[in-house]
Formats: sequence, structure tokens, C-alpha cells
Amino acid sequence: MPHKSMDSFFFWNSGSEAVEAAIKMARTITGKQNIIGMQGAYHGRTYGAMAVTKSKISYSEGVHPLMPGVFHIPFPYWHQLGLPITATEEEMVQKSLYQLDLLLKQQSGPEDTAAIIVEPVLGEGGYVPAPAAFLRGLRDICDRNDILLIVDEVQCGFGRTGKYFYIENSGVKPDIMTVAKGLANGFPLSGVISRAELTDKLKPGSMGGTYAGNAVSCAAAIAVADVIKSENILDNVNARSKELFDFLNKQRRKQTSHIVDVRGQGLMVAIEFSSPLYSVHDSVLNRSAPKNLASRVTKRCIEKGLLLLTTSVYEVIRFIPPLNVSQSDLRKGCEIFAEALDEVVQEG
Repeated sequence: MPHKSMDSFFFWNSGSEAVEAAIKMARTITGKQNIIGMQGAYHGRTYGAMAVTKSKISYSEGVHPLMPGVFHIPFPYWHQLGLPITATEEEMVQKSLYQLDLLLKQQSGPEDTAAIIVEPVLGEGGYVPAPAAFLRGLRDICDRNDILLIVDEVQCGFGRTGKYFYIENSGVKPDIMTVAKGLANGFPLSGVISRAELTDKLKPGSMGGTYAGNAVSCAAAIAVADVIKSENILDNVNARSKELFDFLNKQRRKQTSHIVDVRGQGLMVAIEFSSPLYSVHDSVLNRSAPKNLASRVTKRCIEKGLLLLTTSVYEVIRFIPPLNVSQSDLRKGCEIFAEALDEVVQEG
């Protein structure tokens, strides 16, 4: 666990259910109702999780009104803040935390705010790691205002970023943490992790489900934990990560007019292309760039035998290979990507 105080566990089936449970816990424990999330965040497609999800409209389109009592601030990401890509981390953190200060004065006061929920690495929002200073700033604001901090590690947890949990990089202690995906390596299992002094406030029977913590998935999770340790998975993640970043940054130097950003952590990595379809207020709008580069390159890669996914409302491709990917398989994937990118760029 990222902090020794986290000693209370509840297992469910999916990441969305874990988020629903975390919100319910925060409201019950604090006696307050409002939740503050991040612009660009993804937490799930069930009703409460949809309300705190703001990565794209397709997840909640046509089913409004959503759960009330939810507010959002910009994530410290230059796109979200309308800043140039050259903006410093310090500037982005300052602007995001300032917006949080304003929100607590203008929209939802501390006396009404139960929790702040954050993905320490934006997933569906573009694979953007949160600066440690931002996470520490959230922790400080929560401590000063009796607000719980919910850290959603559903996508970035269990070795994906080179540590067991990304939040470890900041030293920040979550009050509640949600996990899934890598927890049981594809078996339906999620978890809500907190500390007993908080979870002891929940009434018996208030949390539960027919398949919650089922034995087969829990056995899979134990096997995953054993493999992560016995096969030195974190070492492999960090070694392959360096190779992947070296490759993508080489592509960026080669395609300077088409690739605007390479970012991520561990084996949770993204590459962003320029676009003529971005907002006129976006600093990387490029009217001469080819349209839909991310989806076109992804499609070409699939045709060549490499599975990739786009992410966010921007022209972003994500790289999320198996944590035990070999050096040779990673090299093969990179070669396919380079071929596909060259072909699509030449087509214009």
C-alpha cells in the first residue's frame, strides 16, 4: 500500500463499482454531499461514476441529468488550462490549485464538500501524469478543510507506471483509493481501500454485492501479486519504458510538425499529434496538419498486426502494453508504429 494507514479493504467487481462505493463512503463518513473532480477525468460509466467523468461527452450523452452535487476543476494539463505546451509544471499546478480555491469559495464550500477525486494519471483524458506538487496541494487543501481525498488508481495502479501505485511518487496519503484492472489481470475484481478509522463508521450491510470479492477473482489477484514479485515485473516496466520513450521521442524529432507531445510514466505512455480541428483558442492548432492522425495511424497499426487505442478528445494514441512485454516484442511493435506513421503522414 502507498501508506501504512491503508488497512481496510472492500472488494467488488469493476472499477466503476469501486468509484461508486468510494463516493458513497465519502458522503456517509463525512455527512457532506458534494464531490469535486477533474476536467478530463474518467471514473466509469455507471450513474455516479459518469457524473465525475469529464473526459468526453459520449460516456453520458443522452442520460442527463446526472448525479447532482458534482463540481470540476481543470487538471494541471496545458490543454485544459488553455496554456502553450511550453508552460511550466509550476505554472500549471498554480493555476489548477487556484481554481480549486475559487471553487471552494464560489460553488461548493468546505462545509458541503465530502471529497476530491483524482486520477493521479489521467487515463481517458490523455495519459497525463499529475505533478507531485499538484497531488501534495490537493492533500494540503483536503487536510485544511476536512475533505477526503479519493485517489483513483484503477488504470494506473499495480505496476503500470513503474511503481505499484503512481501516488507513491508524490508521497501523498489517500483517504480512499480505488483499484481494478491490473489487480486481477483481467478477472472481474476491484477494490476500495481506506483505513479502519473511516470504514468503521459505515453501517453493517451498507456495502456489498452478490459477486463482490468472488473467490476465483481473488485467487487470480493473489497469483498476479506473486508474479509481479517473482518475475521482477516492475524492473521490466522501467526498462521497457525507457526504450519506448527513446523510440517515441526519436519519432517526435523526426516528425516535428506532426507530433506535439510524448508523455506518460512507465508503460502508460501517450503520443499526441497536431490537428487542424482543435479549438481556435488551442495553442497547438495547426491548420495545415492532416486530419484525424491518431485514429488513422491506429487503424493502420491494427491492419499491420499491432493493437493500439486512441484516447481523449485530442489527437492522442496510448501505449499500454503488457507489463511483462519482452524487449523483442516491444521493438517489433515500435517498428510497426513507425511504418504506419510514415505511411499516414505521407498520405496527408
